[in-house]
Amino acid sequence: MQEPYKKIMLPSFGIGWRHALLLFIAIGSLALMLSMQPFGQNPDYHNFADQRTFFAIPNFFDITSNIPFLLVGMAGMRFCHGSRLMSFRLAWLTFFAGVAIVSGGSAYYHWNPGNNTLVWDRLPMTIAFMGLLAALLAEYVSVRLGKFILLPALLTGIFSVFYWHRFDDLRFYVWIQFVPLLIVPVLLALFRPGYSRQWLLLVALACYMLAKLSEACDREVFVFTQSLFSGHSFKHLLAASGCFSVLVMLKTRKPLSELPGR
Repeated sequence: MQEPYKKIMLPSFGIGWRHALLLFIAIGSLALMLSMQPFGQNPDYHNFADQRTFFAIPNFFDITSNIPFLLVGMAGMRFCHGSRLMSFRLAWLTFFAGVAIVSGGSAYYHWNPGNNTLVWDRLPMTIAFMGLLAALLAEYVSVRLGKFILLPALLTGIFSVFYWHRFDDLRFYVWIQFVPLLIVPVLLALFRPGYSRQWLLLVALACYMLAKLSEACDREVFVFTQSLFSGHSFKHLLAASGCFSVLVMLKTRKPLSELPGR
């Protein structure tokens, strides 16, 4: 006798259109970036507007304006170590560790600006970017995804810096820097948050975009402030403010399930 037909059930991985959209943004933005002609580091980038020396420290304000990164990064690591409101603690620790290390890497670069020292400025930045990306994916999509992506993301970010330094091609590094910024508003718009205070992520995003604008207007800001402060120094303060916004979010948020009316 012929056995009755049995329906074959494939395992479900919980992949919906929102997850597909995130994947499309990541892969599509990378394909778009790689479709461009390779571009290297502009040598004029190292010629910053404020090159004053104080207390035997060259480029004094571009160096000392990195101190907030160290303060925010250390405060963030301390908070993450003792907090229970963490969907994926390791990713948040990675983010704040990268922020803290940025202070040293950027100070080292600004002591003697050049491509060789710029490597040590950009490496911790990729650590921070990829840690933040993994943390947000863990909280908005799934902890499993955040855990799965953290190490490959870190290795990819580090590779992008060495690839730029070896081949003088910034395309991959630029993608690493901006793909988390593309994904943040998508996560906020399409996925349900588990915690309050998520609007502070938009504050952090705005701070970083203003930081990039200030960096691009380095000399103009220096002239506008009558040689008091340069755009690049402001960039450090604005970017650190964005990281501080993330820390404030983590320290003040509550699980939405515990709020009245939930």
